[in-house]
Amino acid sequence: MAGQVFFSVSMSLDGFVAPASLEDLMGPQWLELQQWVFPQRFFRENLGFGEGGEEGRDNDILQETFARTGASVMGKRMFDAGEPAWPEDAPFHTPVFVVTHESRDPWVRPGGTTFHFVNDGIHSALGRAREAAGDRDVRIAGGGATILEYVNAGLVDEFSIALAPVLFGSGVRLFEGVDAGRVALEVVRAESTPRVTHLTYSVRERERS
Repeated sequence: MAGQVFFSVSMSLDGFVAPASLEDLMGPQWLELQQWVFPQRFFRENLGFGEGGEEGRDNDILQETFARTGASVMGKRMFDAGEPAWPEDAPFHTPVFVVTHESRDPWVRPGGTTFHFVNDGIHSALGRAREAAGDRDVRIAGGGATILEYVNAGLVDEFSIALAPVLFGSGVRLFEGVDAGRVALEVVRAESTPRVTHLTYSVRERERS
């Protein structure tokens, strides 16, 4: 049985998931948005930062998200930002399919991560990711524009947002340009922790009148 297609992101209270400029992607605003992640035990161990760290619901959610993911899809902007920042043992440990207009041979990293570069569209990337994932889920890793393409194409089954008590004011707004006339949501769960509120929704096609 094929798994679900989902995304999971941190978002500011005013709806932004990243700064507009790649140069600011590791800047203070973005770090504040992601501050719930950095102390978690699973995050530290997965990126090779050493043992120790916090345990609790935030840590569990990171671990559950990783465990369900059999393959990931991401856009070229996210890959370009991550390529110089990820450690040699990249944190995905599964195949990753990068949606791009460029041709490039697969980039094999230690620990099970291989980046495949797909230049014939989002449907092709998702098809290859589904095949690689088997009965596990496919995560649309980002960035915001790539997530939106999949949402508007009706290809996302579920998503989770870690809503952080941060205001950006500008940047990449997650649902800017969403086709709201075709997308309907149902609440799966809402959980608050001391740092963020985790919101999970299932996605279905909105009924046309």
